Amino acid sequence: MISSLEILSNDALQLLQSLIAIPSLSKNEDGTANCIAAFLDKKNIQFIRQGNNVWAINKNFDTSKPGILLNSHHDTVAPNSKYIRNPFLPQIEDGKLYGLGSTDAGASLVCLIAAFIYFYQKQGLPYNIILAASAEEEISGKDGIESLFAIPEFKNWFAHKNSFAIVGEPTELHLAIAEKGLLVLDCTAEGKAGHAARNEGDNAIYKAMQAMEWFKNYRFPKISKTLGEVKMTVTSIETENKAHNVVPATCKFVVDIRVTDVYTHEEILQIIQANVDVEVCARSTRLRSSFIPVEHPIVQAGLALGKTTYGSPTASDQALIPLPGLKCGPGFSGQSHSADEFISVHWIDDAITFYINWLNLFFQNKNEVLNNNNIQQ
Repeated sequence: MISSLEILSNDALQLLQSLIAIPSLSKNEDGTANCIAAFLDKKNIQFIRQGNNVWAINKNFDTSKPGILLNSHHDTVAPNSKYIRNPFLPQIEDGKLYGLGSTDAGASLVCLIAAFIYFYQKQGLPYNIILAASAEEEISGKDGIESLFAIPEFKNWFAHKNSFAIVGEPTELHLAIAEKGLLVLDCTAEGKAGHAARNEGDNAIYKAMQAMEWFKNYRFPKISKTLGEVKMTVTSIETENKAHNVVPATCKFVVDIRVTDVYTHEEILQIIQANVDVEVCARSTRLRSSFIPVEHPIVQAGLALGKTTYGSPTASDQALIPLPGLKCGPGFSGQSHSADEFISVHWIDDAITFYINWLNLFFQNKNEVLNNNNIQQ
């Protein structure tokens, strides 16, 4: 029997409270993985677990059909020093559920789980639905969602060209159809040591300053329609020399670059290396920008339900998912990583209702009308 919205919402809220109560910093999500697995088991849903990732497929899975990945994460950042409340004590006050990970991204995760349960036993779906509760999103860890796509069976579920992903992150239930990728550079300026009191040496700090001025002022000519400009920010600087009277021979600094869909990481690096006189080393090129066309049927279904599209400046697991996809979830992104993080409880009902109606409309637009009507709130 298909669960009612009320049951789905109550279960989702209780699950979210349980998750908040379990510390789940990245790489230490064993407790929340156990909690999610126990919840699915109680619902008689078969699941698979690898490390701290938990995933499941709909009951009437058909290998000939494309797949929809419903993904969100259950790890959190560490609570910041400005917390007044206990970050691991879920409390509801004035319609708000407080607790670390409540908005980022616990609410999205439990609502996607509820939507998955709603469709779990349905027959005749034009798509398979795959749920993945992933680990290590906050650190873009290799043992998170990326590790699932390294499993041939999991990857093959999305081999059909029409497969796509819905990633749960706080977007106020609007559609983030693009997001910036991330490129972090370790830069080193080389000079020559000397005594500060005499006209000796070649000051590496001054060389670094010239390069940092370029990073500050340079504007990449191509501008993305959805994501705007590539953004470069120098975020730290240091020298090995701590003595006040020695001209430093080396100066190191870090640059955070938010890459849009109109440049590859390699193109960005090529432009930088042609313009700065410092050694440039990319920490990683894994976190690519993403984009799904506004013409895609899942985007069109969301627009038909009154949602808007935008480009997100922040990275998520979508950067590591080798599928077209978009971010959509309950809550306000500004709550992410904030002190005394909370999610307004109404978002739980709103998100579950929207996810179900959204997928139902998408399926209907694919000329596969489901046997039951959309849930109405």
